[in-house]
Amino acid sequence: MNTFLKRLLILLSIVALGLFLYSHFVENIFSPRLSPKDTVEFKLNDLKLEVFYNRPSKKGRDVFGALVPFNKVWRTGANEATTFQTNKNLMIQGIYLPKGKYTLWTVPKDSTWNVMFNTKQYSWGVDEEMQPMWDPNSDLLEIDVPVEKLKSTVEQFTIAFDNSTDDLQLTMAWDNTKIAVPLKVLKD
Repeated sequence: MNTFLKRLLILLSIVALGLFLYSHFVENIFSPRLSPKDTVEFKLNDLKLEVFYNRPSKKGRDVFGALVPFNKVWRTGANEATTFQTNKNLMIQGIYLPKGKYTLWTVPKDSTWNVMFNTKQYSWGVDEEMQPMWDPNSDLLEIDVPVEKLKSTVEQFTIAFDNSTDDLQLTMAWDNTKIAVPLKVLKD
């Protein structure tokens, strides 16, 4: 066997060992995630909105007020911090949100949720003590939105854009709870 093939075999063995160790100790890249990643987009004319988040499942658990405590900051999903990106300036309940990328944090309550758009980008949603990595000093916008109780259960946490009535909204639903954040696009 020539030297090139021996080196190639050694390199491929090292890469395979590295993937195996990463998969075993960090994240099992060969099995599906418990809270899969998802990206939702909304495009209309020259407007583009995008949310990246992870989708935990209910799995028979009590969600709001239990798994996700009331009156505490939540990373709004699982794993990595949820991000919201807009290529246009927005108005949200009368508060200006310039185009850009933000992390999205919420404080679920029984009848309302507090929603925060944060300018800081976080590599993960919680620290080693499972506390939100959210820095309140980086909140650019903070609003309260009412909770809508759903008749049917949403098994997996879902973020979506709804423009069905020409009133653009960012919606979040899980278990029997839904909220809608009104988004108004500003003209350039």
